[in-house]
Amino acid sequence: MLQVEELSKVYVSGKIKVQALKGVSFAVTKGEFVAIMGPSGSGKSTLLHLLGCFDHPTSGRYKLNGINVAGLNDDQLAEIRNKYIGFVFQQFNLLSRATILQNVEIPLIYAGINKKRRLEIAREMLEKVGLEHRLDHLPTEISGGQRQRVAIARALAINPSLILADEPTGNLDSQTSAEIMDLFHELNNQGQTIILVTHEEDIARHAKRRIYLVDGEIRYDEVTPS
Repeated sequence: MLQVEELSKVYVSGKIKVQALKGVSFAVTKGEFVAIMGPSGSGKSTLLHLLGCFDHPTSGRYKLNGINVAGLNDDQLAEIRNKYIGFVFQQFNLLSRATILQNVEIPLIYAGINKKRRLEIAREMLEKVGLEHRLDHLPTEISGGQRQRVAIARALAINPSLILADEPTGNLDSQTSAEIMDLFHELNNQGQTIILVTHEEDIARHAKRRIYLVDGEIRYDEVTPS
């Protein structure tokens, strides 16, 4: 479903060049649950931005659902993001003045779905994450764990091929983190492909595979011990 070949990214600032990724190659099949790990500055965030179609690689190939994403322009990348990728962020990224239901509707608006169908899908996704009783609440009226569940419901709304989660438990306590990871497990067991970026070993252990980056290169790629 996803294939990365010799992917490199160089950032240039004046005369200074920083190579954030150095010829990274791996593939992810449909239904996998992968954790990307590494110390600060290892290239995790750069790789996530490339996989999420927020940036262009300096060189290499990235294919998603058979599409050579690396060769697309910005508008085409935005179309791929809206069609195939659901995002879950550490900071939740919810609109504070919109209800939970309205927040989940947002990607469906971009997808051109009519209002009646948007509401049906948003309610269905919130029920899936156990928040069907909170539809009219604002993000400020619910807990951090519930806000992350809203973010996951929003990511699921477009029925994405891939969910990218960037430190999704970084702002949560240990018990709430475990609940969110249980939800990811449930989604993965239902066939959802998930790539999660984390620096926490106990969170990465929930994934079925770990890719560890050091200085922009893959140090190891292994099945997670159960």
